Amino acid sequence: MARKKSAPKAAPKTAPGRKKQGRILIEGITHGKQRVVIEGVQPEIDGGRYGIKRTVGDDVVVEADIFADGHDVVSAVLRYRQEAGQEWNEVPMEPLVNDRWRASFKVTEIGRYVYTVQAWVDHFKSWRRDLIKRTEAAQDVSVELLVGAKLAEDAARRASASDAKLFLDWAKALRTGGKETLHDRVERAVKEGFVSLMGRNPDRGAATTYAKELAVVVDPTRARFSAWYEFFPRSASPEPGRHGTFKDCEARLKYVADMGFDVLYFPPIHPIGREFRKGKNNSTTAGPNEPGSCWAIGADEGGHKSILPELGTLKDFRQLVLKARELGIDIALDIAFQCAPDHPYVKQHPEWFRARPDGTIQYAENPPKKYQDIYPFDFESEDWQELWLELKSVFTYWIEQGVRIFRVDNPHTKSFEFWEWVIPSVKKDHPEVLFLSEAFARPRVMYRLAKLGFSQSYTYFSWRNTKWELTQYMTDLANPEVREIFRPNFWPNTPDILPEYLQLGGRAAHATRLILAATLCANYGVYGPVYELGVNAPVARGKEEYLDSEKYEIKHWDLNRHDSLKPLIARVNNIRRRNLALQSDASLRFHPVDNEQIIAYSKSTGTPGHIDSFILTIVNLDPHHKQSGFVELPLEELDLDARHLYQMHDLLNDARYLWSGKRNFVELNPRQLNAHIFVLRRRLHTENDFDYFL
Repeated sequence: MARKKSAPKAAPKTAPGRKKQGRILIEGITHGKQRVVIEGVQPEIDGGRYGIKRTVGDDVVVEADIFADGHDVVSAVLRYRQEAGQEWNEVPMEPLVNDRWRASFKVTEIGRYVYTVQAWVDHFKSWRRDLIKRTEAAQDVSVELLVGAKLAEDAARRASASDAKLFLDWAKALRTGGKETLHDRVERAVKEGFVSLMGRNPDRGAATTYAKELAVVVDPTRARFSAWYEFFPRSASPEPGRHGTFKDCEARLKYVADMGFDVLYFPPIHPIGREFRKGKNNSTTAGPNEPGSCWAIGADEGGHKSILPELGTLKDFRQLVLKARELGIDIALDIAFQCAPDHPYVKQHPEWFRARPDGTIQYAENPPKKYQDIYPFDFESEDWQELWLELKSVFTYWIEQGVRIFRVDNPHTKSFEFWEWVIPSVKKDHPEVLFLSEAFARPRVMYRLAKLGFSQSYTYFSWRNTKWELTQYMTDLANPEVREIFRPNFWPNTPDILPEYLQLGGRAAHATRLILAATLCANYGVYGPVYELGVNAPVARGKEEYLDSEKYEIKHWDLNRHDSLKPLIARVNNIRRRNLALQSDASLRFHPVDNEQIIAYSKSTGTPGHIDSFILTIVNLDPHHKQSGFVELPLEELDLDARHLYQMHDLLNDARYLWSGKRNFVELNPRQLNAHIFVLRRRLHTENDFDYFL
């Protein structure tokens, strides 16, 4: 096709593509000398919109596809910094296979980090590689040495004074050689010392930097490893018939600490509404002395920033928080963004709630369930900005009282946009604060909430009972993208959930599910004292609700019952604290057992072939019958010789077993102890000594 000729006066003075006053005149191209491509960066969540999660001391491993045209050598670095800082730190990236590169950095401070990748054609490394090849082929390399000298002189101009002198001396030696032979000059050119010098002063004039700065949200270690215990403060009184107080809770702290829990979670502690108050077993009519559901928040005494008077004062609460912290326990508060009909918000801000055609306010319901004692906020309110600011102030108020952990009730029924704004907004000033999502919703909804900032999440563990279900669910959670943003927290029960397995399995089922939760997941929790006391009566057949639920009445518990699981819970939590392998989910691996009623899995520290610590948990999933089978272990990865004995030390009862080979027999009886938590003890390499193991 013929091109149209421009009129003479419109002809460009400089042809397209030529430089004019330092600018490139080709539209859309600003860095024509950049030759490196960077793509496939991982981890990267939703194109970089959301950050990955880590805790203090964790490594962030980053991979990327990095390549260039032609055959030149490429160099790359992983760049990272704290988000509020200006200076970048760098780690050299190492090539793997097929143009895949990797590097890692350690996060050492709570808050947010950002990272990216930079790469460039490395002319020095390309020259050095080719020089070695030409020398090995006995080619004349005198001109190549001059090229190297030029590279050194260029490097001197961008180096420090001390490095510049070294570069110039090196360049002079390559050019003239002095008394050195050509062979000596080649040897000088390829010395590792000079490679390191050039590595400190690379030519990045045409470097490619990945277009995005990706984020890492760094939380306290408790976000990765924690043991939660929930109880109702109003049931903490040692005297039957009396309403519990914060002082009673303070007296119970030692009980919680002795079991080894480090997070004590309270359901809402606010004034409880009187209008449409629920009675015993969720009846729609409450008697005159019935306390109502503590999730029906708000009354004449106040709302979300007030305390139920029967519990005590704000001073009492602050004292409780301090006393708990002295015992290594954090108090977690329930945040339920909903209101009782007589909450002050309802009168002061009716625009924050959804009005029905008859003029009444829409109460909460999940048909056929109705919650007449609760009004949900309307996140489509025209006054949504004022609503958001007020709800954020609820978090900041309790942070001012010393709370650093929040369990958020039903966050999936609130605006995603709200959570995406409020959590980072709170963490900007208080990066140590953690948020647990109580969202038993569809997986994508739960993962979305995790992306938006929730530190941990409830899960489907309560309903995963068979070996296949547990294995498949843990495999789903181990998906790389899920693992980067979603921290599971396993609860065998909650005030809302009494699974059928616990109803039918009795004490053995409670022990089994406790051990599964505590060893499969680094974060777990139980609702007590009903759990350790084995309370398992449902409100009706086929229902997952506790009979005479504590949600609607004040209870008194005998914490000293002889059949309490308290000793087992304390033992399990002590095992978790003493073994680093159980403090993370990254190394979880399942092992074959020739019985579908027995599940075996391990967690470890170290790498295959160089395992430092190996914890093997074996659980009989049948709470009624004895089960047995053969467990198979990967001896090569454990660096064990199949010809030698090795010891499995059961941390639950201190029993020790000598095993040999890959397959070994186990038998578990629910009437005794339905699980093993083994630590591998290696035989000492001393002659004629089979009794001592590391």
